[in-house]
Amino acid sequence: MKQRIFLSPPHMSGREQERVQEALASNYIAPLGPMVDAFEKEFAEYVGIPHCVALSSGTAAMHLALRHLGVGPGDVVLASSLTFIGSVSPASFLGAELRFIDCNEMTWNMDPVLLKKSVDDCLREGRKPAAVIPTDLYGQCADYDSILAVCAPHGIPVLIDSAEAMGSRYRRRHAGCGGAAAIFSFNGNKIITTSGGGMLASEDKAMIEHARKLSTQARENFPHYEHVEIGYNYRMSNVLAAIGRGQLEVLDQRVARRREIFEFYKSTLGKLPGISFMPEADYGKSNRWLTVTQIDPKRSGTDREKVRLGLEADNVESRPIWKPMHRQPVFAACRVYGGSVSESLFRNGLCLPSGTAMTAVDLERVCTGIKKHWGLKD
Repeated sequence: MKQRIFLSPPHMSGREQERVQEALASNYIAPLGPMVDAFEKEFAEYVGIPHCVALSSGTAAMHLALRHLGVGPGDVVLASSLTFIGSVSPASFLGAELRFIDCNEMTWNMDPVLLKKSVDDCLREGRKPAAVIPTDLYGQCADYDSILAVCAPHGIPVLIDSAEAMGSRYRRRHAGCGGAAAIFSFNGNKIITTSGGGMLASEDKAMIEHARKLSTQARENFPHYEHVEIGYNYRMSNVLAAIGRGQLEVLDQRVARRREIFEFYKSTLGKLPGISFMPEADYGKSNRWLTVTQIDPKRSGTDREKVRLGLEADNVESRPIWKPMHRQPVFAACRVYGGSVSESLFRNGLCLPSGTAMTAVDLERVCTGIKKHWGLKD
C-alpha cells in the first residue's frame, strides 16, 4: 500500500517543540498561562484586531460571540448555507431560528443581494436579525463591504466566520476585520493548527472580556466560586497555545505554499475538459486553504465521485465540498434564500490534497490519479 496522502494534515515548523518545552518547564500545562497570553497578543498583532481570546475551538468562539450579543429563542440569525456546521450550530444551541443565504457564482460566498432580500423580509415581519454570519469559504473572504452595507443601516451585527481564512486578505486588511467579531479555527486540518482550538477577535473590548469570563465557567471576582450567569469550559490550554505561537511564526510561508500548490494543480489539470477551479475574488487574496475543483460530468465524461473513489483506491484523500446547510436533515425546516448555486457546487465539487508539506512527487501522484479519469496517461 502506498503511503497515504492526506487532505490537509498538520505541518510543524520546528519551533513548536521549543515552545512546548518552555510551557512544560514552567509547569503551566493546564488552561491559561503565559503561552496563552502571548499567543493572544501575537495573534491580535498579526490580524490587526486588538482584542482576542484563545478558546478550545472555533465553534466555541462563535457560541460566545452569539451569547454576548444576547441571541436566544425567537431571534433570527442569517448565515451562509455553503459552510461547515460549526459555523451555525451555536445559533441552534441558543434556540435561534436559522435562515440560510446561498452563495454567488463569482466568489462562492454569501450573496449580498440575497442577504438584502432576507433582511428586508425579516424587517417586514418585525424581526430584525440578531446576527449575520458570512463564511470565508476555503480561505476566500466574503465581500465584507457589501454585507456590511446591508446590515449597518439596521444595526445588525456581522460575525465573520474566518475559521478557514488565516492569512487571507480582504482588500488591504486581514480576513475577519470589519465585523462585530471574527472567529478563527486552529483545528488539525487548518493552515495553522494547535491540534484543536480557536480564537475570538473583536474591536469590542467588552465582548472579549465577557467571552473570556464565560469561557472559564463565568466565575465572578470572589475568592470562592460565585456565579451569576452560566458559563462554559472553553479556554485553550497553555500547551496548545505554545504550539500556536510556533505555527503563527510561519503562517506567511504556509499561505505562499498553499497558493503554489493551487497554481500547480491549475496549470497541470486546468486544460482537462470539464474541470474548473474555485475563482479568486478581485477584492482579496485567498490563502487557498484547500484547492477546490468543479468537475462537469457532461464535459468531462466522469464525475466528482468517480474521481474521489479513484484517488481513494490509490490511498489519496480528497473530499466533496461542504454540503449546504439548507440540505442538511437537521436544518430541513429552515428557510433558504436561493440554494441552486451551492447545491451545484456541492454536486460537482471536490477538494484536493493541499497540505503544505506535500512534495512534488505527491502532487504528481494526485494529478496522475485524476488524469486517469479523462483517459489520459501521465
